[in-house]
Amino acid sequence: MSTGTRIDGKAKAADLSARITEETRALRESTGIVPGLSVVIVGEDPASQVYVRNKQRTAAACGFNSVQHSLEASASEAEILALIESLNNDASVHGILVQLPLPKHLDEQRITQSILPAKDVDGFHYINIGKLTAGATGDAFVPCTPAGCMLMIEDQLGPDLSGKNAVVVGRSNIVGKPMASLLLAANATVTIAHSRTADLPGLCRGADIVVAAVGRPNMIKGDWIKPGAVVIDVGINRIETSVDGEKKSKLTGDVDYESAIANASAITPVPGGVGPMTIVMLMANTLRSAKFAAGVEAS
Repeated sequence: MSTGTRIDGKAKAADLSARITEETRALRESTGIVPGLSVVIVGEDPASQVYVRNKQRTAAACGFNSVQHSLEASASEAEILALIESLNNDASVHGILVQLPLPKHLDEQRITQSILPAKDVDGFHYINIGKLTAGATGDAFVPCTPAGCMLMIEDQLGPDLSGKNAVVVGRSNIVGKPMASLLLAANATVTIAHSRTADLPGLCRGADIVVAAVGRPNMIKGDWIKPGAVVIDVGINRIETSVDGEKKSKLTGDVDYESAIANASAITPVPGGVGPMTIVMLMANTLRSAKFAAGVEAS
């Protein structure tokens, strides 16, 4: 049985990281500016701790000045807003991100929207979202996961997706909606599907590109995939499996990888696909912000 190409997000991210490291060195030598990334984490959520450690490690490797601000889970909204205001006013900070999810007593929207759009390297501020939707991304930040997905799609199909049908499964503000905007900007014909979509399997079977971001393990089956389609699996789900009678947890995506690779021309694995790209796109956005601050042309 013929199988598709496994898209190596780790290798792609390593290449991009090397380029960002080189551009950071050049920026520091020509302007004295070092990209500054501040990460705010509230509470002790284990998954968030892992993500933040990975972001910190990558930022340090790229030559950034990376600072973590850890607050107790009981921290007040006023305390967090005051911290963000101080970071907004700090010229050495070019990127600010608040690790989500936040404890229940905090207003996530109010907190994320308090970050200056020019330092919103996650691309969550309504001004950045609006610019993306309008196709005016010259001075905007695109959310990191869709931006990374787009680069992997371009590697397979080129930058012009004219005549291609794309289905995005999931309508979140973080992945689904911005992903659709990026695909539209590349001339694809885009359908956003979700839990209330009728005949989702049939819809996927007509797609040249499937982006799965729904958060349900192995939901998208191999026979949903059109032969030759490119499949990008954004899902990260932890499931329990039994190995020799012993229970173990493993990560799996929203796509049933083993059956889908038989039809797809190319597919991202989980882990090792979209995840590494998300973190490196955060670094790319932070470097862009530092370049804007330095008055240097940003790509």
